[in-house]
Amino acid sequence: MSFYRSTFVCVFTLLTAAPFTSAQSRPAITGISHMCVYTSDASAADHFYGHILGAQKGSDPQDANGTRYYFSPTQFVEVLPLPAEHGISRMACVAYNTPDAGGLLRYLRNRSVNGVSELHTGADGSHWFQTKDPEGNQVQFIQPGNSIPMPDAKPISSRIIHVGYLVNSRAAEDHFYKDVLGFRPYWFGAMHPDHLDWVSQQVPDGHDWLEYMLVGDGSTTPLSKVDQRELGVLNHFSLGVRNMEGAMTTLFGEDRLSPRHDGPQMGKDGKWQANLYDPDGTRVELMEFQPVTKPCCSEFTAESPRD
Repeated sequence: MSFYRSTFVCVFTLLTAAPFTSAQSRPAITGISHMCVYTSDASAADHFYGHILGAQKGSDPQDANGTRYYFSPTQFVEVLPLPAEHGISRMACVAYNTPDAGGLLRYLRNRSVNGVSELHTGADGSHWFQTKDPEGNQVQFIQPGNSIPMPDAKPISSRIIHVGYLVNSRAAEDHFYKDVLGFRPYWFGAMHPDHLDWVSQQVPDGHDWLEYMLVGDGSTTPLSKVDQRELGVLNHFSLGVRNMEGAMTTLFGEDRLSPRHDGPQMGKDGKWQANLYDPDGTRVELMEFQPVTKPCCSEFTAESPRD
């Protein structure tokens, strides 16, 4: 083969291969965006998220029937009215932040993920799409839009550090979150030896994480015991705090403890934690960013968030 023919073949190969390589490159997934929860009492939910947790109330650019409660300009809870036809779950969706929602959508379609929606644009200029994970949870990926001012907010935390939800099949969820999306192992643990109750996977490009709340074979919790109250414990989100004593002192001193609450206590992962519950039973876990004692079951395999 001549020099010129060889050069032409090499250049042609690079040009034709480049679009395929670009299409397979996954845009970053940087952290938790929000959790969507249903409420049967909008006024009670407003008191919980706006007063007790101190989040900034705002309109919902994705759903005119919803209300957002911001802990920071890019992290919030989306509260939606409970549908007339509903089950026992009060979790409507979970969502993760990305700088390129359109690129991530194309990536998932190239990986043959079924049920991926079209790209939507919110009233705030955000871009987002949704799909479902293997357990049927609605999962959104959102490219944040315009930041909102937070002049009146007194959030007990400005950082959602993890979300957790019921998982029956770790293997099925791993294929979606680890193999397709690139989530990374962080920690695992259980209430009792010889069980596995929690498996934490960090987002691929940040320190927030998803916690599988395992039920069924091998876990402490049998599926038959999961009623609405228990499901509210399993399907939860966590707010990071620097100092648990300081956070609880603020909540107690300002009359901001929810009627149902428990803790503080030392978690199995070696971090101080306490739990508040919204009026429909969704658990909000306050958790210190860093462990203060040795965790059970597993060492941490990735760096913990700091603030």
